[in-house]
This record gives sequence, C-alpha cells and structure tokens, in this order.
Amino acid sequence: MDTLLSARVLPVLMLVASNVFMTFAWYGHLKFKTSPIWMAVVASWMIAFFEYWLAVPANRIGSQAYSAAELKTIQEVVTLSVFAVFSVLYLKESLTWNHAIGFALIAGGAAFIFKG
Repeated sequence: MDTLLSARVLPVLMLVASNVFMTFAWYGHLKFKTSPIWMAVVASWMIAFFEYWLAVPANRIGSQAYSAAELKTIQEVVTLSVFAVFSVLYLKESLTWNHAIGFALIAGGAAFIFKG
C-alpha cells in the first residue's frame, strides 16, 4: 500500500484518472453531435472541473519525485494511452497502423526525457 501512495506511483495513478475525465470532457460529446454546442461546452466544463481536482494534486505530489518535464511527459503518454482505449471502446473508432506507429514514436521520444 505504501508503494501506491508514494510520490512516484500515486501521481501516475491520479494522472490516469484525470485523463479519463478530460478525455470524456474533450471527446465524449462527439457521440452527441445533434445536441447544441453550448450544451457540449457546459457539460465538458463540468467534467473538466473534476479532472483538475486530480491533475493539480498529481503534479504537486509528483514534483517531489519528478521534474516538471518528466511530469508533462508522463501526462502526454497517459493521455495517448487513455485516448486510444477511449477511441476504440467509446467512440467505436478503429486504430490503424499509422496511429500505432505514431504513438510508438511519441512514446520513444518520451523515453529520452527519463534518460540521464
């Protein structure tokens, strides 16, 4: 249990949870294209409120173990991972080889941030 609450693990878990909220805020409305845009914006804003309650503390806690660049890199890789799952399961869109290769290149670039 102590490992889950460590400054190295807890922020990553919180960033995963925050990205689930943010992905729904940014892309969830795409299943409801006939609803007015103002409703999509208000609903997205309400969802994003909860995302901030996870992301801000995740970065504050994570700054004990990671640099700002490392935290941002973790967040970007998490965002791509969460989005890939969301896209397939919720939006019912398929991921192509182009997506997989592009995501892999981004993840490879992210690995350089942690070298050193």
